Amino acid sequence: MDYQPSSPSPSQPPSPAPASGGNARVMSIASLVIGVINLCAWFFPICGVPLGIVGIVLGYLGMKDPSQKTMAIIGIALSALGLLAACVNGAIGAYMGLSGQGFQFTQ
Repeated sequence: MDYQPSSPSPSQPPSPAPASGGNARVMSIASLVIGVINLCAWFFPICGVPLGIVGIVLGYLGMKDPSQKTMAIIGIALSALGLLAACVNGAIGAYMGLSGQGFQFTQ
């Protein structure tokens, strides 16, 4: 005698999907906070670039929760703006340093 699992009866509703653990909510809030911090740290490219990348990644992962999608998009936008400003600042600083237009230290 072979065991065959019985199919659910039509009167039983399907089991609900498991609720998310809230990770997407935490990630979208973290993306927003990092985006705001990144707007203050863009003038240090060594801080602004990694913060921008982390903020964008967390915002992307935070978009999985539909109720937090707006917050995640705002976090992505702020992080991208800070990342762009940090890259431009780094490029201008590198150009000025290589062309001799930077700070001249005297002894």
